[in-house]
Amino acid sequence: MDKVLLYEVDRAVAIIALNRPEVLNALTEQVLKELGDALVRAERDAGVRSVLLTGTGRGFCAGLDLREVDPDLPGRIDMHVRRDFNPIIMKMQQMPKPVLAAVGGVAAGAGLSLALAADLRMAADDARFVSAFIRIGLVPDSGASYFLPKLIGVSRAMELALTGETLDARRALEVGLVNRVVSRERLGEEALAWARQLAEGPTYAMGLTKRMIYEAAEGSLAEALDREAAYQGWAAGSADFAEGVQAFLEKRRAQFQGR
Repeated sequence: MDKVLLYEVDRAVAIIALNRPEVLNALTEQVLKELGDALVRAERDAGVRSVLLTGTGRGFCAGLDLREVDPDLPGRIDMHVRRDFNPIIMKMQQMPKPVLAAVGGVAAGAGLSLALAADLRMAADDARFVSAFIRIGLVPDSGASYFLPKLIGVSRAMELALTGETLDARRALEVGLVNRVVSRERLGEEALAWARQLAEGPTYAMGLTKRMIYEAAEGSLAEALDREAAYQGWAAGSADFAEGVQAFLEKRRAQFQGR
């Protein structure tokens, strides 16, 4: 039986791939459990310095696999979301390592939410982003209602959520939903190269930067200024900062260690 999730480490990059290509990597309880375990594994592994989340086959993730939904799910879907989806979204955002999503084909429903929860998104030119919840009479979950307005604004987020319309890769780039678009043929190569670039950087400072930016989105300017000063003090005490300064003075490329 094929594995529903693939995990490997390539030059300090943890590559996590949803692996149900026959159903566009639709999510089941097993997939969600393994994805959660993989994220914890990547976070705890000192040899991993960035995470690349992707899907095999034609799609990134089509969301929840409705064909495998428990008949009793409607009566306990809130528990299902809290138990199986929410910890994954929180882990992706709170992990002190950069998380990059490489999206090819469809990212729909909770699959869209997974892409949104990454720190950075690279899309293939055939990528399609769909807040499909409304199509089956549900509301956005797994962080979609949180991330969409922050990334693309309230008006566009409302349109996508209420209509269930599809955003293609070009439009997704224009409105700021994704950071880069590449050809489908080069998605794997380009995404891995970007993830490696992140892994070679000062990942201790990157972790602080992630935390600082996400927290700043929720607070005031005064709080952001105070947070910047505190976090800068932590960063300045790191080995990466000492190496960065020394490399600058010696006119060489810094060799960061993520600490």
